[in-house]
Amino acid sequence: MAHKSKDILTLFFHAVKADSRLSPNHISVYFVLFKYWLANNEQNPINISRKKIMDYTKIKSTATYHKVMKELTKFGYIDYLPSYHPATATTIFLKAYI
Repeated sequence: MAHKSKDILTLFFHAVKADSRLSPNHISVYFVLFKYWLANNEQNPINISRKKIMDYTKIKSTATYHKVMKELTKFGYIDYLPSYHPATATTIFLKAYI
């Protein structure tokens, strides 16, 4: 794991401990996004479908998925640009500084 990815993951672990707003759903989604960010050579943005995120995180409700994504954006962990089209992936920017 590159230095940059360790830094981001360390910051997120500290945030999880300190941020009472984060639920297991938030944490799970962030880790899936982190996995795809690593696979994208640690570059923003990443593009991923809602279905893949929901499959990995075991979130069954699209309402819960959208709520979590909007909250991660509001809380400053990601920038989320939903496509709202089934054939087009969502664009997400992982923030390096939480």
